Amino acid sequence: MEMNRIIVIGEGGHSKVVQDIIAADGRYQIAAILDDKYQEMHEWNGIVYGPISAVSPMIDRNPSTKLIIAIGNNQVRAEIAKCIQVSDEMFATLIHPSAAISPSARIGEGTVVMPNCVVNAHAVIGKHVIINTGAIVEHDNRIGDYAHISPNATLTGNVVIGEGTHVGASATIIPGIKVGKWSIIGAGSTVIRDIPDFKKAVGCPTRFLD
Repeated sequence: MEMNRIIVIGEGGHSKVVQDIIAADGRYQIAAILDDKYQEMHEWNGIVYGPISAVSPMIDRNPSTKLIIAIGNNQVRAEIAKCIQVSDEMFATLIHPSAAISPSARIGEGTVVMPNCVVNAHAVIGKHVIINTGAIVEHDNRIGDYAHISPNATLTGNVVIGEGTHVGASATIIPGIKVGKWSIIGAGSTVIRDIPDFKKAVGCPTRFLD
């Protein structure tokens, strides 16, 4: 059976993990890897390499091709998603086979769920989110578009994470907490109170850095 084609945007460290997930998932074959470190198009081992600007003509030639933005920086991922100007349905949702996903959870387009993650009942995860290795997203969480939940972070029940927010590795957020948009929670932090938009918070319990 012929696999569906997918274009990977970005070729940094995060992209390496995304490519491994594509291989483990088994539904897609990588058609191209696009990154602005390339100025010209070339092909190697059946994969096309070139700048991100090449994505539009490639989609025009093969409209059924899926996309994934494999860039760890939340702001850059958001900018590229908005710049490409394609429908949400053009983006693949990638889930590693080892992740445990509740049937009642909803996961948006362009989101990547990495190995050994848990996404529990009625969690809602937005578009172009990274749920990184071993992260736990408990029941009834709401995670906004372009957020990044880092490795081994734990979001307990009824947590809200705003658009573009980065929750650091091994951070813990207690039940019912709301973290605003484009905020940063430091690695290893424990969040026991709401965090406003555009804030940096670190420590156990967290304190604001600005």
